[in-house]
Amino acid sequence: MDINQFKQLPIMGILRGIDEEAINPLTQSIIVSGLKTVEITMNTTGAASLIKKMKEVANNKLTIGAGTVLTVDSAKEALDNGATFIVLPTSIEDVVKYCTKNNIPVFPGAFTPQEIYNAWNMGATMVKVFPAKFFGPTYFKEIKAPFNDIELLACGGVNKDNIKDFFNNKASAVAFGASIFKQDLIKKGKFEEVEALITSLIKVYKT
Repeated sequence: MDINQFKQLPIMGILRGIDEEAINPLTQSIIVSGLKTVEITMNTTGAASLIKKMKEVANNKLTIGAGTVLTVDSAKEALDNGATFIVLPTSIEDVVKYCTKNNIPVFPGAFTPQEIYNAWNMGATMVKVFPAKFFGPTYFKEIKAPFNDIELLACGGVNKDNIKDFFNNKASAVAFGASIFKQDLIKKGKFEEVEALITSLIKVYKT
């Protein structure tokens, strides 16, 4: 992952619980939508092979990482299958240290000021503030007041109605999941509708 490239469109999609049959059409829809960065969570069945398959289908048109990484072994498995960044739900020191040692962008999760500070000091590329919806966008402005150097990624509850608010309140990036990658749409093969939802979110961010 080129972090500077990510910052040009600092929006990350989160894929959880998808199956192999969805990878090809879903990947194509994501590419057409304009989204550049996606993670597949490691608690998805067969996550490592899904990462590998998506990487092949995307043919360098997407930056693909692994989410919900809880152990170094899980991180290694994801990286061996083509993941180029690692996302955690919380701050797990040995995973973060492994990533920083190997120059792998890493996004550990945190929520309170102390957790955010600790995650950043471990070597986070950005700290994933999760779940962001409970305190909302203004929380980011409050955190950035004492911690103006810490880069924050908002995750949890991000949608087209509040995405601008997160950035206006000094979030460096956002991530979205089930609000756009709706399981019922994916299971019914309605990939054009998923594409339209992503396109709409990106359009709001850019305007």
